[in-house]
Amino acid sequence: MDTLIIELTNQKAIGLLHEMEELHLIKVLKENITEKPRLSDKYKGMISKEEGAKLDDHIKKMRNEWNSI
Repeated sequence: MDTLIIELTNQKAIGLLHEMEELHLIKVLKENITEKPRLSDKYKGMISKEEGAKLDDHIKKMRNEWNSI
């Protein structure tokens, strides 16, 4: 048997999958197995607050330079 991972783009598809399971065409193994982590959660704590403040200042400086062109 082949196992596939699919991403539903429409919630109506859940009902169709369950109907197919009742007809013994497929077997739903898990629901909601993965959620994409938010970038803020993924990178939280990667740099210190001081480094973050320096980076923020640098970005503001770059934006001001870009806007002055």
